[in-house]
Amino acid sequence: MHPTVELCPEGRFEKGRSVELWGRRCPAAKGPGSASLSTWPLTVGGGLSGTVHRVSNVERVSYLRSARDLMDLRYAEPLDLGQMAAQAGFSKFHFARAFKEAYGETPAYYLTRRRMERAKDLLRSANLTVTEVCMLVGFSSLGSFSARFSELVGMSPSAFQRASAARGGPPPIPGCFLMDWGRPRPKLGNAQESNPGEA
Repeated sequence: MHPTVELCPEGRFEKGRSVELWGRRCPAAKGPGSASLSTWPLTVGGGLSGTVHRVSNVERVSYLRSARDLMDLRYAEPLDLGQMAAQAGFSKFHFARAFKEAYGETPAYYLTRRRMERAKDLLRSANLTVTEVCMLVGFSSLGSFSARFSELVGMSPSAFQRASAARGGPPPIPGCFLMDWGRPRPKLGNAQESNPGEA
């Protein structure tokens, strides 16, 4: 019969995935061996069972990268720490520590930075108001957006937009085209695909 191991909060366990203990025995763990063992059998409440093994740094970074990819892909959505941690398969607080250790910044700071990079692109190249840009990059409050933008870029969004226009460059993309292009469209089954502008 396999012994039972109680997972500490840092542990990860999903059916079909491994448990991450990062080489540490939990103080409350009941099980064979010591932290130096690389694997041992595991039984978790609810009838789930599997094998505990220490996750290599490569595996750890790949789990964290999947959460970072989620932030890159869905930056305009209201992502919270729980969703990001679930993508990586970690508890929230363990994920926040591991992400900062791997990338040198917290998940919230990384997400905000990605949003600001996108906002700068839109302010530079699209004929949109600051409020429209704020909503397109995932902020719900213009005041919060302007304060964070000023903190990270060094000037307000409207000042950045004016400075970009004064420098010249390509003409701005009309906002109506940008918003239409970014709008979700229904998937066409096996039918022949038509142009987005055609009815």
